[in-house]
Amino acid sequence: MGQNLVYLEHSDVLAFDNDRLPDAQILRGDVRFRHDEALMFCDSAYFYEKSNSVTAFGRVRFVQGDTLAGYGDRLYYDGNTRLARLCRNVRLVHRATTLTTDSLNYDRNSEIAYYFTGGTIQDTLNSLQSIWGQYNTVTNEALFRRQVHLQNDRFTFDTDTLFYNTETSLARIVCPTVIVYDTTTTIYSSNGTYNTSSEQSALYDRSLITQQDGQQLTADTIYYNKKDGYGRLLNHIEIRDTAQHLSLSGNFGEAWEADKRAYVTDSARLIEWSDEENPTYCHADTLFTEEVAYQDTLGKDTTFQQVRAYHHVRAYNAEYQLVCDSFSANSRDSVAVLHKMPVCWSDSSQVSADSITIYFVNDKLHHIYGVGGAFGTRQVNDTCFDQISGREMWAWADDSTIYKVDVTGNAQTVFYPKEDDGSIIGVNTTQSSFIQVFLKNRQIDHVLFTTTTSGVLYPLEQLPYNDRFLGGYFWAEDARPVSPNDIYRITQPVQRPKQLPVSAVEEDNAAPSKPQNKLTRQK
Repeated sequence: MGQNLVYLEHSDVLAFDNDRLPDAQILRGDVRFRHDEALMFCDSAYFYEKSNSVTAFGRVRFVQGDTLAGYGDRLYYDGNTRLARLCRNVRLVHRATTLTTDSLNYDRNSEIAYYFTGGTIQDTLNSLQSIWGQYNTVTNEALFRRQVHLQNDRFTFDTDTLFYNTETSLARIVCPTVIVYDTTTTIYSSNGTYNTSSEQSALYDRSLITQQDGQQLTADTIYYNKKDGYGRLLNHIEIRDTAQHLSLSGNFGEAWEADKRAYVTDSARLIEWSDEENPTYCHADTLFTEEVAYQDTLGKDTTFQQVRAYHHVRAYNAEYQLVCDSFSANSRDSVAVLHKMPVCWSDSSQVSADSITIYFVNDKLHHIYGVGGAFGTRQVNDTCFDQISGREMWAWADDSTIYKVDVTGNAQTVFYPKEDDGSIIGVNTTQSSFIQVFLKNRQIDHVLFTTTTSGVLYPLEQLPYNDRFLGGYFWAEDARPVSPNDIYRITQPVQRPKQLPVSAVEEDNAAPSKPQNKLTRQK
């Protein structure tokens, strides 16, 4: 029992007032109490020896060991419950942590201090404010509730509830929280941990990170290092670049802030929405995007965004579709380059080559360039296909609709001329060094050839069906993406026939890439 008693160790004046305070010893001048290992100092006090309690006034100081000290204008201490209550200008100092408030309770049994009328905890790194809070002097764990605000030199937290450890500087997020970095980065999360010293975090439950430059990261889980500008994302990822009108999604990815570099894999998808009414959707095994620095023609430093896709690429746009093994595209030239068995479709036309380059102007398809076994096909009906092939091919578009096709190098065609009423006249086969095909209303209107051209118009019934196809012909409609979700459909890689067309006309070796030979017209 003796060890639980509060002892008066010193007072300059000891008095009694049985009428006003019949149970109290009235103490004044350099008053000091002791309870177990705790000491209490004040200018004056009422000491209730029977109830084993003290009410202290003026320059109150409460000291426990060499790590904890409390200060205030008034103290009530109950030696039986071991509860200290400090009021007015309260300050609790625990090692490098200081808690300031207007009213504080400290429970010596649990060694927890708590306030309920507003307070601030300051450590070597952060200042945390809230209406209600508690602080455990053993575990260094603090809990804040209502209008919680954390601030340091680099960022702020705002939330309604927050757990924080003053020793590890680790904040635990348990409800909607906003973290702001000087307007450059904003983090929204309802569940996670954030090390305010290393600035490394683990964020769960669809957290969101936004950058001032327009990049946004969201996922089921984000491991984010703000100092390094790096994020690792897991499950239901979306990486958006609002400035470039790009978004990447998938189930695993990484992102770097410095050069706006990111990649995703596992159900990876890219959406390009510069034309909001007609976005482009692309799927591949892995998708990359990054910002590349360069100097423009005036010598000014600037940047452009580059996109790369690797393996099993499938893309859908309402105006065109494509498949290939890999591709790269950039916003500087508005060009996309397709590699390894690329096939492109627009309306009823199909274009293939060893490699294909697609050019855009004002976000619209402008022209397609194919090199190496270039082959264009247009479906006339279920059994008839216009065809054109050669070494190189240019398919020109107006408002994303192909209106002209140029072919050079062993150029060959098979096409079906029609009467005005739409009935097929026959089958026209030609061979030339250069051929130019014009389309009108998505139908062949007329064809131009060089003067060194051989061609035959056959009645439809006189040309055997198998002879109506050029060497290297194929029709890959089954592989064509038909909707935004169809980009995920698993298809076999398109296999082009090994037999490529061979012209009976010798090429003019002196001809430029786009020959300017005299042309003849044929309808």
